[in-house]
Amino acid sequence: MSKTAAEMEAVMIQNLANKTGKSLDEWINIATDSKIDKHRALINYLKDEHGLTYGYANFIAHKTFRSDAGSAAQKNDLIAAQYAGPKAALRPIYDLIITAVKNFGDDVEIAPKKSYVSLRRNKQFTIVQPSTKTRVDVGINLKGAAPTGRLEASGSFNAMVSHRVRLSDKKNVDAELIGWLRQAYYASLFGLPLFAAKFCFNIIL
Repeated sequence: MSKTAAEMEAVMIQNLANKTGKSLDEWINIATDSKIDKHRALINYLKDEHGLTYGYANFIAHKTFRSDAGSAAQKNDLIAAQYAGPKAALRPIYDLIITAVKNFGDDVEIAPKKSYVSLRRNKQFTIVQPSTKTRVDVGINLKGAAPTGRLEASGSFNAMVSHRVRLSDKKNVDAELIGWLRQAYYASLFGLPLFAAKFCFNIIL
């Protein structure tokens, strides 16, 4: 009887530990510490610097970037669970935000958590959370920006972001919101404060 994908992965993980003396988590930490952000470059690094075969290096790269089928499925499951049941009508809001943010650059990382989705570049710049059955909260890191209109201070919403925008309809995903998200995206590069990001990248409020 042939093994399932999960069983084959478990064997791969065990063989990796047996042959290298390091667990998959330890190899992922090594890969992450390398700061390499491209799949092929990471494979070459693991082969050249650590003597791994292509198969193991490719496996670790997929797990590091969460680009393997299992990790991708887990991400999709987390997002689906957030917008299940009474929150299903909010999914178009999330989809529009993700479509817009992906246009900022190919370095955007979409990292679903249990109750929200974190959007990252070098660091987290936005979170998207279906807080109630009628509202999506978008947390944005815009440190130094004064709250104005619907761009309110985060307050007790989430300590990891500086501002929050409440959305109840996909029409709320407009040019104004996308502009704030773009500012946060650029500000996350090297941890630039907002005024520096606006100066360097000529971002218009």
